[in-house]
Amino acid sequence: MCNSTLTVGTAQATSSKVCAVPAPAVPQIPDPRHVAPADARRLSKLLFLRLGALEEGTSEYQYVRNTLIEMNLTLVRYVARRFSSRKESLEDMLQVGTIGLIKAIDRYDPCRDVEFTTLAVPYIQGEIKRFFRDTTWSVRVPRRLQELRIDLARAREELEGEGSHEPSVAELADHLDMPESEVEEGLVACNGYDSDSLDRPIQAGGGGKQQTGFVADLIGAEDPALGLAEDIQALKPHLAKLNDRDRTLLQLRFGAEMTQTEIGEELGLSQMHVSRLLTRICNKLREALLATA
Repeated sequence: MCNSTLTVGTAQATSSKVCAVPAPAVPQIPDPRHVAPADARRLSKLLFLRLGALEEGTSEYQYVRNTLIEMNLTLVRYVARRFSSRKESLEDMLQVGTIGLIKAIDRYDPCRDVEFTTLAVPYIQGEIKRFFRDTTWSVRVPRRLQELRIDLARAREELEGEGSHEPSVAELADHLDMPESEVEEGLVACNGYDSDSLDRPIQAGGGGKQQTGFVADLIGAEDPALGLAEDIQALKPHLAKLNDRDRTLLQLRFGAEMTQTEIGEELGLSQMHVSRLLTRICNKLREALLATA
């Protein structure tokens, strides 16, 4: 960094980014948005030198800064096209990419003799990626897993380029040099990136693409009989421990679906006695099931 004082009109301004090269006069650019890329690089160098000699907040400073932004919007469009396969709006990507361009302009130091594009492209790309990471996930997941999703996608592409099969968890873990458990966690988190409406219609194949139903129709429900089957299997060893009379009572009540009065007539017992026996048997089985749960 070297010190130099430049006159702007009748006032003098000293900048923290002033180089030994004298700041040129601001070139007249009628329409900065339509400057060719080669001309934009050349003019940007002159404008950055001039910007470093101006006092921040002045009208000329704002003019030079705004001209730099408009003239380099082609960089934003260039970076945004790299993400054209994404479903997000191009307009949204251009807006967040412009934020990265502005940050690069405010941080660029022409005295370091580095091309502005070398700084600007990573800034623009970083803002667009941050936009994807922070706003496009359907289900909110930790940032670590959001970044892992990108690494997994890149690793899958590289592995598929070497062969024709879908890479396994072990292959992904070996490629990324991380534990398989972490890869599995990242793959599960990937499911939270996209979501779909349950009311989205399902289109049948063929040229006509007739609607055949909705996504919700494909979602299965838990079969109550499955839980009943599990209970029966758990109950079998405890039923085998009952005596013949207790098993007969259960068979008549729950198998033949006889009333307590009908069971009493069948076995020569009173209805009240049948009720007490059934209550005792059911409580005994319930306690046995709970003890083995």
